[in-house]
Amino acid sequence: MADLLRLLLQVAEKAANVARVCRQEAPLFQLLVQEKTGDDKNKKFVQDFKTLADVVIQEMIRHDVGAQFPEMVGFIHGEESNKFENGLGESVTVTVCSTEGETATLLASVLDNNHTAASLLARAIHRDPVTTDAQADALMVPLNPSDLGIWIDPIDATSQYIEGREEVLEEGRLFPSGLHCALVLIGVYLRSSGEPVMGVINQPFNYKDPVSGSWSGRHFWGVSCGGVNTSSESRPKDVPDRGPSVVLSSSEKQVVKEALISFYGPDKLMYASGAGYKILCVIQGLADIYVLSEGSTFKWDSCAPHALLRALGGGVADLAESLQDGQTELTYHQPREECKGADRWANHGGLVAYRDQAQLHSVIRTLKGKL
Repeated sequence: MADLLRLLLQVAEKAANVARVCRQEAPLFQLLVQEKTGDDKNKKFVQDFKTLADVVIQEMIRHDVGAQFPEMVGFIHGEESNKFENGLGESVTVTVCSTEGETATLLASVLDNNHTAASLLARAIHRDPVTTDAQADALMVPLNPSDLGIWIDPIDATSQYIEGREEVLEEGRLFPSGLHCALVLIGVYLRSSGEPVMGVINQPFNYKDPVSGSWSGRHFWGVSCGGVNTSSESRPKDVPDRGPSVVLSSSEKQVVKEALISFYGPDKLMYASGAGYKILCVIQGLADIYVLSEGSTFKWDSCAPHALLRALGGGVADLAESLQDGQTELTYHQPREECKGADRWANHGGLVAYRDQAQLHSVIRTLKGKL
Protein backbone atom coordinates (compact mmCIF):
# COMPACT_ATOMS: atom_id res chain seq x y z
CA MET A 1 0.00 0.00 0.00
CA ALA A 2 2.88 2.38 -0.65
CA ASP A 3 0.77 3.36 -3.69
CA LEU A 4 -1.96 4.72 -1.40
CA LEU A 5 0.51 6.70 0.70
CA ARG A 6 2.13 8.15 -2.43
CA LEU A 7 -1.29 9.14 -3.75
CA LEU A 8 -2.33 10.77 -0.48
CA LEU A 9 0.91 12.77 -0.35
CA GLN A 10 0.25 13.95 -3.91
CA VAL A 11 -3.41 14.91 -3.38
CA ALA A 12 -2.52 16.64 -0.10
CA GLU A 13 0.04 18.79 -1.95
CA LYS A 14 -2.52 19.47 -4.67
CA ALA A 15 -4.94 20.48 -1.91
CA ALA A 16 -2.31 22.84 -0.49
CA ASN A 17 -1.94 24.42 -3.95
CA VAL A 18 -5.71 25.00 -4.09
CA ALA A 19 -5.65 26.56 -0.62
CA ARG A 20 -2.84 28.90 -1.68
CA VAL A 21 -4.54 29.86 -4.97
CA CYS A 22 -7.73 30.72 -3.09
CA ARG A 23 -5.84 33.16 -0.86
CA GLN A 24 -3.92 35.00 -3.58
CA GLU A 25 -6.53 37.71 -4.22
CA ALA A 26 -8.31 39.15 -1.19
CA PRO A 27 -11.41 40.44 -3.11
CA LEU A 28 -11.75 37.04 -4.77
CA PHE A 29 -11.36 35.24 -1.46
CA GLN A 30 -14.33 37.13 0.00
CA LEU A 31 -16.51 35.50 -2.66
CA LEU A 32 -15.49 32.05 -1.43
CA VAL A 33 -16.63 32.20 2.20
CA GLN A 34 -20.02 30.88 3.26
CA GLU A 35 -21.49 30.40 6.72
CA LYS A 36 -22.48 26.89 7.81
CA THR A 37 -25.94 26.46 9.30
CA GLY A 38 -28.09 23.76 10.88
CA ASP A 39 -26.68 20.31 11.51
CA ASP A 40 -23.44 21.10 9.61
CA LYS A 41 -22.48 23.84 12.09
CA ASN A 42 -19.92 23.28 14.86
CA LYS A 43 -21.77 24.24 18.02
CA LYS A 44 -18.53 25.52 19.57
CA PHE A 45 -18.59 28.60 17.32
CA VAL A 46 -21.12 31.41 17.09
CA GLN A 47 -20.27 31.57 13.39
CA ASP A 48 -18.88 28.56 11.55
CA PHE A 49 -17.64 29.08 8.01
CA LYS A 50 -16.69 26.88 5.11
CA THR A 51 -14.92 28.09 2.01
CA LEU A 52 -15.07 26.96 -1.56
CA ALA A 53 -11.47 25.88 -1.02
CA ASP A 54 -12.70 23.43 1.67
CA VAL A 55 -15.33 21.94 -0.62
CA VAL A 56 -13.12 21.80 -3.73
CA ILE A 57 -10.28 20.14 -1.82
CA GLN A 58 -12.57 17.55 -0.27
CA GLU A 59 -14.19 16.61 -3.59
CA MET A 60 -10.83 16.59 -5.39
CA ILE A 61 -9.38 14.12 -2.86
CA ARG A 62 -12.54 12.02 -3.02
CA HIS A 63 -12.33 11.99 -6.84
CA ASP A 64 -8.62 11.18 -7.11
CA VAL A 65 -8.60 8.42 -4.47
CA GLY A 66 -11.78 6.88 -5.84
CA ALA A 67 -10.34 6.85 -9.38
CA GLN A 68 -7.20 4.93 -8.35
CA PHE A 69 -8.85 2.79 -5.65
CA PRO A 70 -12.49 2.23 -6.69
CA GLU A 71 -12.98 -0.26 -3.85
CA MET A 72 -12.71 2.67 -1.43
CA VAL A 73 -15.56 4.68 -2.99
CA GLY A 74 -18.32 4.99 -0.42
CA PHE A 75 -15.79 5.02 2.43
CA ILE A 76 -14.15 8.39 1.68
CA HIS A 77 -15.71 10.80 4.16
CA GLY A 78 -15.25 14.53 4.61
CA GLU A 79 -16.19 17.41 6.85
CA GLU A 80 -18.06 19.54 4.34
CA SER A 81 -21.32 19.38 2.45
CA ASN A 82 -20.48 19.71 -1.24
CA LYS A 83 -23.32 22.16 -1.81
CA PHE A 84 -22.44 25.83 -2.18
CA GLU A 85 -24.76 28.80 -2.72
CA ASN A 86 -23.85 31.43 -5.30
CA GLY A 87 -24.69 35.13 -5.30
CA LEU A 88 -28.06 34.48 -6.96
CA GLY A 89 -29.11 32.18 -4.14
CA GLU A 90 -28.75 29.09 -6.33
CA SER A 91 -27.47 25.91 -4.72
CA VAL A 92 -24.62 24.34 -6.72
CA THR A 93 -23.26 20.85 -6.07
CA VAL A 94 -19.48 21.06 -6.35
CA THR A 95 -17.80 18.09 -8.00
CA VAL A 96 -14.59 17.45 -9.90
CA CYS A 97 -15.35 16.86 -13.58
CA SER A 98 -13.41 14.74 -16.04
CA THR A 99 -11.74 17.72 -17.73
CA GLU A 100 -10.28 21.02 -16.54
CA GLY A 101 -12.69 22.98 -18.77
CA GLU A 102 -15.77 21.25 -17.39
CA THR A 103 -14.60 21.84 -13.81
CA ALA A 104 -13.97 25.53 -14.61
CA THR A 105 -17.49 25.89 -16.02
CA LEU A 106 -19.02 24.36 -12.90
CA LEU A 107 -16.92 26.54 -10.56
CA ALA A 108 -17.88 29.66 -12.53
CA SER A 109 -21.50 29.00 -11.57
CA VAL A 110 -20.47 29.16 -7.90
CA LEU A 111 -18.25 32.21 -8.40
CA ASP A 112 -20.95 34.38 -10.00
CA ASN A 113 -19.44 33.82 -13.47
CA ASN A 114 -15.94 34.93 -12.44
CA HIS A 115 -14.32 32.80 -15.15
CA THR A 116 -10.77 33.94 -14.37
CA ALA A 117 -11.05 32.73 -10.78
CA ALA A 118 -12.79 29.52 -11.88
CA SER A 119 -10.01 28.76 -14.38
CA LEU A 120 -7.30 29.31 -11.75
CA LEU A 121 -9.00 26.88 -9.39
CA ALA A 122 -9.68 24.30 -12.10
CA ARG A 123 -6.02 24.41 -13.16
CA ALA A 124 -4.88 23.72 -9.58
CA ILE A 125 -7.39 20.88 -9.27
CA HIS A 126 -6.33 19.10 -12.48
CA ARG A 127 -2.57 19.65 -12.27
CA ASP A 128 -0.76 16.86 -10.41
CA PRO A 129 2.23 18.21 -8.46
CA VAL A 130 5.46 16.23 -8.22
CA THR A 131 5.98 14.96 -4.68
CA THR A 132 9.05 13.02 -3.66
CA ASP A 133 9.55 11.14 -0.43
CA ALA A 134 12.03 8.30 -0.71
CA GLN A 135 11.11 6.86 2.68
CA ALA A 136 7.42 6.68 1.75
CA ASP A 137 8.18 5.21 -1.70
CA ALA A 138 10.15 2.34 -0.15
CA LEU A 139 7.52 1.49 2.45
CA MET A 140 5.81 -1.92 2.45
CA VAL A 141 2.47 -1.74 4.26
CA PRO A 142 0.29 -4.84 4.91
CA LEU A 143 -3.02 -3.13 4.05
CA ASN A 144 -5.78 -3.88 1.53
CA PRO A 145 -7.74 -0.89 0.18
CA SER A 146 -11.01 -2.81 0.49
CA ASP A 147 -10.46 -2.88 4.27
CA LEU A 148 -9.93 0.87 4.60
CA GLY A 149 -11.85 4.11 4.98
CA ILE A 150 -10.68 7.71 4.78
CA TRP A 151 -11.46 10.89 6.73
CA ILE A 152 -10.70 14.23 5.05
CA ASP A 153 -10.47 17.59 6.76
CA PRO A 154 -9.80 19.77 3.71
CA ILE A 155 -8.74 22.85 5.70
CA ASP A 156 -8.56 22.41 9.46
CA ALA A 157 -8.65 25.73 11.38
CA THR A 158 -10.76 27.38 8.68
CA SER A 159 -11.15 30.52 10.81
CA GLN A 160 -7.37 31.03 10.77
CA TYR A 161 -7.33 30.44 7.01
CA ILE A 162 -10.06 33.03 6.49
CA GLU A 163 -8.42 35.58 8.77
CA GLY A 164 -5.11 35.04 7.00
CA ARG A 165 -2.74 36.45 9.59
CA GLU A 166 0.88 35.74 8.67
CA GLU A 167 3.46 34.74 11.26
CA VAL A 168 7.16 34.05 10.80
CA LEU A 169 7.63 30.58 12.25
CA GLU A 170 10.63 29.92 14.45
CA GLU A 171 12.15 26.47 14.76
CA GLY A 172 11.11 24.74 17.98
CA ARG A 173 8.41 27.23 18.89
CA LEU A 174 4.61 26.89 19.00
CA PHE A 175 2.64 29.84 17.64
CA PRO A 176 -0.92 30.34 18.96
CA SER A 177 -2.59 31.43 15.71
CA GLY A 178 -2.09 32.36 12.09
CA LEU A 179 -2.16 30.85 8.60
CA HIS A 180 0.31 28.12 9.62
CA CYS A 181 -2.43 26.57 11.82
CA ALA A 182 -4.47 25.77 8.69
CA LEU A 183 -3.75 22.16 7.71
CA VAL A 184 -4.90 19.59 5.17
CA LEU A 185 -5.63 16.34 7.05
CA ILE A 186 -6.15 12.92 5.43
CA GLY A 187 -6.55 9.95 7.78
CA VAL A 188 -6.96 6.27 6.91
CA TYR A 189 -8.66 3.80 9.25
CA LEU A 190 -9.61 0.11 9.31
CA ARG A 191 -13.31 -0.33 8.54
CA SER A 192 -13.55 -3.32 10.87
CA SER A 193 -12.12 -1.76 14.04
CA GLY A 194 -11.88 1.98 13.39
CA GLU A 195 -8.16 1.90 14.18
CA PRO A 196 -6.21 4.74 12.50
CA VAL A 197 -3.44 3.22 10.37
CA MET A 198 -2.17 5.96 8.04
CA GLY A 199 -2.13 9.73 8.19
CA VAL A 200 -0.98 12.56 5.95
CA ILE A 201 -0.80 16.19 7.08
CA ASN A 202 0.07 19.07 4.76
CA GLN A 203 0.86 22.53 6.15
CA PRO A 204 0.32 24.78 3.09
CA PHE A 205 1.57 28.00 4.72
CA ASN A 206 4.84 26.96 6.28
CA TYR A 207 7.24 29.43 4.64
CA LYS A 208 6.77 32.70 2.75
CA ASP A 209 9.53 33.73 0.36
CA PRO A 210 10.50 37.30 1.30
CA VAL A 211 11.34 38.17 -2.31
CA SER A 212 8.50 36.62 -4.33
CA GLY A 213 5.89 36.67 -1.56
CA SER A 214 4.88 33.12 -2.50
CA TRP A 215 4.11 30.48 0.10
CA SER A 216 5.44 26.94 0.28
CA GLY A 217 4.41 24.15 2.61
CA ARG A 218 5.63 20.94 4.11
CA HIS A 219 4.14 17.51 4.67
CA PHE A 220 4.11 14.92 7.45
CA TRP A 221 3.03 11.29 7.30
CA GLY A 222 2.87 8.21 9.50
CA VAL A 223 1.85 4.55 9.22
CA SER A 224 1.01 2.27 12.14
CA CYS A 225 -0.28 -1.17 11.20
CA GLY A 226 0.65 -4.83 11.48
CA GLY A 227 3.96 -4.29 13.21
CA VAL A 228 4.89 -1.40 10.92
CA ASN A 229 5.40 1.88 12.78
CA THR A 230 7.15 4.47 10.68
CA SER A 231 6.82 8.18 10.10
CA SER A 232 8.38 11.14 8.32
CA GLU A 233 9.00 12.53 11.81
CA SER A 234 11.47 11.22 14.35
CA ARG A 235 10.36 10.92 17.93
CA PRO A 236 11.38 14.24 19.57
CA LYS A 237 14.13 13.99 22.15
CA ASP A 238 13.12 14.72 25.72
CA VAL A 239 14.78 17.72 27.32
CA PRO A 240 15.13 16.79 31.03
CA ASP A 241 15.30 20.32 32.45
CA ARG A 242 12.42 21.64 30.37
CA GLY A 243 9.65 19.56 31.92
CA PRO A 244 6.42 18.51 30.17
CA SER A 245 4.13 21.10 28.58
CA VAL A 246 0.44 21.12 27.67
CA VAL A 247 -1.32 22.80 24.75
CA LEU A 248 -4.98 23.80 25.11
CA SER A 249 -7.72 25.74 23.40
CA SER A 250 -8.05 29.25 24.83
CA SER A 251 -11.73 28.42 25.49
CA GLU A 252 -10.90 25.36 27.63
CA LYS A 253 -12.84 25.04 30.90
CA GLN A 254 -11.36 26.95 33.81
CA VAL A 255 -11.48 23.89 36.06
CA VAL A 256 -9.26 22.03 33.57
CA LYS A 257 -6.80 24.92 33.32
CA GLU A 258 -6.56 25.20 37.10
CA ALA A 259 -6.01 21.47 37.57
CA LEU A 260 -3.26 21.39 34.94
CA ILE A 261 -1.62 24.53 36.32
CA SER A 262 -1.52 22.95 39.78
CA PHE A 263 0.32 19.93 38.36
CA TYR A 264 2.51 21.36 35.59
CA GLY A 265 2.87 25.01 36.63
CA PRO A 266 1.46 28.09 34.87
CA ASP A 267 4.38 28.51 32.50
CA LYS A 268 3.84 25.01 31.04
CA LEU A 269 0.38 25.73 29.60
CA MET A 270 0.27 26.99 26.01
CA TYR A 271 -2.61 27.89 23.71
CA ALA A 272 -3.07 27.41 19.97
CA SER A 273 -5.75 27.39 17.27
CA GLY A 274 -6.95 24.34 15.37
CA ALA A 275 -7.31 20.81 16.68
CA GLY A 276 -5.08 19.41 13.95
CA TYR A 277 -2.36 21.97 14.62
CA LYS A 278 -2.42 21.30 18.37
CA ILE A 279 -1.95 17.57 17.74
CA LEU A 280 0.79 18.39 15.23
CA CYS A 281 2.52 20.36 18.00
CA VAL A 282 2.54 17.16 20.07
CA ILE A 283 3.87 15.18 17.08
CA GLN A 284 6.71 17.69 16.60
CA GLY A 285 7.53 17.91 20.30
CA LEU A 286 6.50 21.58 20.59
CA ALA A 287 4.13 20.38 23.33
CA ASP A 288 3.94 17.05 25.15
CA ILE A 289 0.19 16.76 25.66
CA TYR A 290 -2.97 18.24 24.13
CA VAL A 291 -6.04 18.18 26.36
CA LEU A 292 -9.58 19.00 25.26
CA SER A 293 -12.51 18.43 27.62
CA GLU A 294 -15.27 19.44 25.16
CA GLY A 295 -16.78 17.30 22.40
CA SER A 296 -15.98 19.98 19.82
CA THR A 297 -13.63 18.01 17.57
CA PHE A 298 -14.62 15.44 14.98
CA LYS A 299 -13.28 12.27 13.39
CA TRP A 300 -11.89 14.27 10.45
CA ASP A 301 -9.90 16.46 12.88
CA SER A 302 -8.14 13.67 14.71
CA CYS A 303 -7.82 10.63 12.39
CA ALA A 304 -4.71 11.71 10.41
CA PRO A 305 -2.63 13.08 13.32
CA HIS A 306 -3.72 10.12 15.49
CA ALA A 307 -2.08 7.74 13.00
CA LEU A 308 1.15 9.79 13.11
CA LEU A 309 1.19 9.74 16.91
CA ARG A 310 0.65 5.95 16.93
CA ALA A 311 3.64 5.56 14.62
CA LEU A 312 5.70 7.49 17.21
CA GLY A 313 4.48 5.38 20.14
CA GLY A 314 1.72 7.74 21.28
CA GLY A 315 -1.97 8.09 20.59
CA VAL A 316 -5.20 10.02 21.06
CA ALA A 317 -7.41 8.86 23.93
CA ASP A 318 -11.05 9.61 24.68
CA LEU A 319 -10.78 11.80 27.78
CA ALA A 320 -14.19 11.05 29.35
CA GLU A 321 -13.89 7.28 28.91
CA SER A 322 -10.29 7.26 30.10
CA LEU A 323 -11.32 9.10 33.27
CA GLN A 324 -13.95 6.45 33.97
CA ASP A 325 -12.68 3.14 32.63
CA GLY A 326 -8.98 3.48 31.93
CA GLN A 327 -7.30 4.40 28.65
CA THR A 328 -9.62 4.24 25.63
CA GLU A 329 -8.27 5.22 22.21
CA LEU A 330 -10.46 7.04 19.70
CA THR A 331 -11.85 5.00 16.80
CA TYR A 332 -13.20 6.19 13.46
CA HIS A 333 -15.69 3.73 11.98
CA GLN A 334 -18.95 4.15 13.90
CA PRO A 335 -21.24 7.19 14.18
CA ARG A 336 -23.37 7.98 17.21
CA GLU A 337 -26.78 7.06 15.83
CA GLU A 338 -28.66 9.14 18.40
CA CYS A 339 -27.08 12.34 17.05
CA LYS A 340 -27.75 14.33 13.89
CA GLY A 341 -25.59 15.85 11.18
CA ALA A 342 -21.94 16.47 11.91
CA ASP A 343 -22.52 15.72 15.59
CA ARG A 344 -22.79 12.00 14.72
CA TRP A 345 -19.02 12.03 14.15
CA ALA A 346 -17.95 14.23 17.08
CA ASN A 347 -15.36 13.09 19.60
CA HIS A 348 -17.98 13.57 22.31
CA GLY A 349 -15.81 12.68 25.28
CA GLY A 350 -13.05 15.17 24.50
CA LEU A 351 -9.54 13.90 23.92
CA VAL A 352 -5.94 13.69 25.10
CA ALA A 353 -3.21 13.55 22.44
CA TYR A 354 0.10 12.25 23.79
CA ARG A 355 3.48 10.83 22.78
CA ASP A 356 4.21 9.06 26.06
CA GLN A 357 1.96 6.74 28.10
CA ALA A 358 3.36 8.07 31.38
CA GLN A 359 2.33 11.61 30.44
CA LEU A 360 -1.16 10.42 29.52
CA HIS A 361 -1.54 8.68 32.88
CA SER A 362 -0.38 11.84 34.68
CA VAL A 363 -3.06 13.90 32.94
CA ILE A 364 -5.76 11.36 33.74
CA ARG A 365 -4.75 11.30 37.41
CA THR A 366 -4.68 15.11 37.50
CA LEU A 367 -8.17 15.50 36.01
CA LYS A 368 -9.80 12.57 37.83
CA GLY A 369 -12.79 13.84 39.78
CA LYS A 370 -12.56 17.33 38.24
CA LEU A 371 -14.92 16.71 35.30
